[in-house]
Amino acid sequence: MRVTSILALTLCAASLLPAQKTAPSSSREAATYTGPRVQTAMYIWSDKYTYSPGQALTLKWTVKTNNDLYPYTVFVYRQNNQTGAKTYYPAGTAAVTDINGNTLAQGFQPAPLTDKTKATLLGAGGIATAVTMPNELGMHTFVVELRDYTGTHPLKTAYMKVGVVSSTQTITGDITTSRTLTNDTAWQISGLTTVKNGAVLTVQPGTFVYGLPGSQPASVLLITREGRLEAAGTEARPIIFTSSRPFGQRQRGDWGGVLMLGKAPVNTGANISGGATCGTGSTCNNPAGSFYIEGLTTNPDGLYGGTDPTHSCGTMTYVRIEYSGVTLSPNNETNSFTWGGCGTGTTAHHLQAIFGGDDSFEWFGGTMNSKYLVGGLSADDYADFQLGTTGKVQFGMFYQSPDSRGNRGIEGDNSEYDAAATPVSNPTFYNLTFYGSGQAGFDEAAAPGIFLRRGARGTFNNILVSNFFSPCMDISDATTQAQSEAGNVKMDGILCWKNNLGVANSPATIEGQITTTYSRAFANGTNGQGNGKNFVIADPLIQRPFEYSDPDFFSLFSSPVFRTGWVNAPDDGFFDQVRFIGAFGDTDWTQGWTSWLVDSDIQ
Repeated sequence: MRVTSILALTLCAASLLPAQKTAPSSSREAATYTGPRVQTAMYIWSDKYTYSPGQALTLKWTVKTNNDLYPYTVFVYRQNNQTGAKTYYPAGTAAVTDINGNTLAQGFQPAPLTDKTKATLLGAGGIATAVTMPNELGMHTFVVELRDYTGTHPLKTAYMKVGVVSSTQTITGDITTSRTLTNDTAWQISGLTTVKNGAVLTVQPGTFVYGLPGSQPASVLLITREGRLEAAGTEARPIIFTSSRPFGQRQRGDWGGVLMLGKAPVNTGANISGGATCGTGSTCNNPAGSFYIEGLTTNPDGLYGGTDPTHSCGTMTYVRIEYSGVTLSPNNETNSFTWGGCGTGTTAHHLQAIFGGDDSFEWFGGTMNSKYLVGGLSADDYADFQLGTTGKVQFGMFYQSPDSRGNRGIEGDNSEYDAAATPVSNPTFYNLTFYGSGQAGFDEAAAPGIFLRRGARGTFNNILVSNFFSPCMDISDATTQAQSEAGNVKMDGILCWKNNLGVANSPATIEGQITTTYSRAFANGTNGQGNGKNFVIADPLIQRPFEYSDPDFFSLFSSPVFRTGWVNAPDDGFFDQVRFIGAFGDTDWTQGWTSWLVDSDIQ
C-alpha cells in the first residue's frame, strides 16, 4: 500500500544518462540515484486482505501527477513473498514486461503518467481483466513500480500486501500451551484472548490476524507476565493485526489491540485504586511495584511489573496494528501497542499503529527499547509513557490529519498517583518526527507536540515538531519543572515549525512556538541548568506531508534537518549514529511493510 520515493534527497533536476537496460528487481539501488525527484503521488489497493486459492481479485489505483511530466516506465507484478517469484501483468507470466506488455527485447515504452482516481488496474476494465489468486498459500505483494525511461532505476513503488489462505479460524479465551498462528490461515481474535501459564504464542511472518468488532468483551490479545509473544515479521512479510470489517467500513476502535505485560520495574505503590482501571467501586489490591494494566478491569492476568529489568515480553518486529484501541469507560482505553513492565529482553522494532482509538504506543514502566515506529491517525497520543518508564526509542514517524485528529505527540508522566514515585520515568528519545493536524486536539484542549508533566524526567533529542494547534513543547507543572531545575529534563535539537496554530498570526519564533513562561525560558537555555539546547524555528522543507494515503515526509536537500551541529546519540550498542534530526535522513525505513491507506480514499 505504501508508496515510497527511494531517490536520494536532492533538488537537482539533472538529466538522466543513458543506462544499460536490465530486468527490474526489488533492490534499493536507487538510494544513490541522482535524477529528478518524483512528484507523483500514487497508491494501490485490493478488495480485501485475504483470499482463498483461485478467488478473483480486483486491484485499483489512484495517481496524482502533481504536474510531473517525466516519462516513467511502469511495471505491474505480483510477488510470492515466500519464494520471491514474480508474475508480471498484463500477461500474467514470469516474463518481465512493462504495463503495456512489452519485453526488454521489444523495448519498454516509457510515458508520462496521467491522473487517475480509484481506477481499475487489474480486473474487469484493467490491463488484465481476470486475475485470480494462486494456489501458493501465504503472503503475496502486488506492486506498481515506476522506473526511469530506460526501465533501469526504480524511482517509486506502490504495494499492496494480501494473503492466500486455506481457512479462517477463531482464537479466544486462555492459551495455556504454546501454539503457532500460521500464514496459511486467517485468524480471528474473539473477546479477551490471554496467553499465560508459560505458553508462547508464535505468529508466522505474513500472517493476518483480525479483531472482531463488537465482541463482548472487546477483542484483545493479552500477553501476561507468564506468557510470551513471538511475532517476528519481516519487511517482505509483515504481520498484520487489523479489523475484520470490510475496506471502507473500518473505524478507530474496532477492536482492542495487543497488550504485552512483563516483570520489569514500575513505580506504583501498593493497593492503589486506579478508578476505571480497576473497575467501578473496586480496589486494585496490587502489590507495590506492580499494577493492573489500563483497559482491563481488575483481573489477575492484567497484573504487570516486578524486579527483573531484563525480562522479555517477547518479540514484535515488522508488525502493523490497525483500527484498534477500545474505550471501555472514560479514561480507560486500550491502545494499539501497550507495554506494561516489559524489560530489555523484549525485542520491538519496525512497528506501525494506524487508526487507533487511543494511543499509538504506550509504555507503563519497564526498561524495554524500541526502534522504527510509525504512528498515524490515532485518537490520542503517539508516544505515551508513565509509571517509571526508562527505555530508549530511536526513529519514529507520527502524524495526524484534520479528519483523524489526535492529541499530543509525546505525553510523558512519572506517575499520576505519586509524582515523586521511584523509579522515576526517565526515557531517552532520539530522531522522532511529529506532524499535528493543525486543529485542536481530538478531546484534550492542551495538546502540545511534546508534553511533560507529573514529575517526568527524560532526554528528548533531534526531534521535529510541526503543524500542532498547541505549542511545540510544554514542561507543564511544578513537579516536572522541579525535575528540570535539577537537571533531569534534557532537550537538544528540537526543530519547531508552524505550531501554536490556535493563536492567530503566531510568529515563527521561540516565543511564538512555545508560549508558557517556564518552557520558553528552558528553550532559550535559561531554565533547567541550560539543558534546553538547539531549539530551532525553521521550515523543515518536507516534500508532501498532507497526502495522507501517500505522504512523503522526507526533507529536501537544503532542509535544516541536515544542518551540522545536531547532537549525536550515545554509541552504546542501541542507537545508530546519524547526522540528521527527525525520523528520516536519506533512507526510507518504512518501505515494504507499512500501510498508509485512508479508507475514504479507497471506497
